[in-house]
Amino acid sequence: MVHANMSLPARISILDRANTRVGFPPSDALHLVLDRAVLAEEVGYHRFWVAEHHAVPGIAGSVPAVLMAAIAGRTHSIRVGSGGIMLPNHQPLVVAEQAATLEALHPGRIDLGLGRSLGFTQAVRQALRNGKLDAERFEDDLTELLGYLCGSASVTVRPRNASLPPVFVLATGSGIDVAARAGLAVVLGGPAVFRADQRGKIQALERYRAQFRPSRWFAEPFVLVAVNVAVGSSRDDARDLLLPEAIALARSRTTGEFAALAPVGRAQGSGLTPRELAAVQSSLATSIYGTAAEVRHQLESLAETTGADELLVTGGAFDVAGQSESDRLLAGIFSSSGHMDTESLSRAGQGLR
Repeated sequence: MVHANMSLPARISILDRANTRVGFPPSDALHLVLDRAVLAEEVGYHRFWVAEHHAVPGIAGSVPAVLMAAIAGRTHSIRVGSGGIMLPNHQPLVVAEQAATLEALHPGRIDLGLGRSLGFTQAVRQALRNGKLDAERFEDDLTELLGYLCGSASVTVRPRNASLPPVFVLATGSGIDVAARAGLAVVLGGPAVFRADQRGKIQALERYRAQFRPSRWFAEPFVLVAVNVAVGSSRDDARDLLLPEAIALARSRTTGEFAALAPVGRAQGSGLTPRELAAVQSSLATSIYGTAAEVRHQLESLAETTGADELLVTGGAFDVAGQSESDRLLAGIFSSSGHMDTESLSRAGQGLR
């Protein structure tokens, strides 16, 4: 049931995975991330995050801290963060030092999003020297990392900062319970955000809010909902922006390799097996796309179901110009709703969370 008084989440942000594109060098993907971050700041997005993926042909973003530094150096007020740094791949002390250094260079603008995922393949996991046991240690490693950040550990992280970067947990598996116990914000994405129960609620988020323990990072539960979003002049145009990544993801389940994004013509399904075609349809079913009016309606419904405090826009596109226009149109949806007024942008520039 859709209620007349539905509203959008209070804020909107972007997570860019630095997708590579067929016919272009991987370095182009990194430069395009910087350009997109500049545009995101210009049109009023609150955060701009990057991710960590190792040895994936279709993704150039492997070192979030380095890319965050480059983005923060090119921008002035937008918050910059990781979505996320995969803690099983790193020593907690090293991650804390990276966050502390970024915070010292760009005070009040750094976010630290953390996940527990392992490498995409067994070969990558071996190269990273990690395995299942490392992922199972996530909560202990997170506790250790928080101790370094707040100065309660036996080792003092340098440089010391007066402010603490807010910490977010990517809610994969038990991550949502870990976030609640630690008093941290949670990021929920994928099919999970579309699986409402009979009451129209997301059970995992209800559990997070019920179990949340206030901390020095967050006094109250804070939910970012991550979802693929594309806005175009027509529903078909918006869908075409999402198709290259959906196809690459579908084929990766068959080949074991997530490839660079390729341009997609009107014969989008050609060359796909029935299984891959079904995967593409499933991906689109858990995405939001269409004209500005259609997307606004879908986002309002999603906000009502999830109670999201903030929307984190995901999804890579081969069409760079189309993605830029989508970012502008999406920002316009929030601006016309009063979510991106001058006062809120001023607060964002001051580094408030």
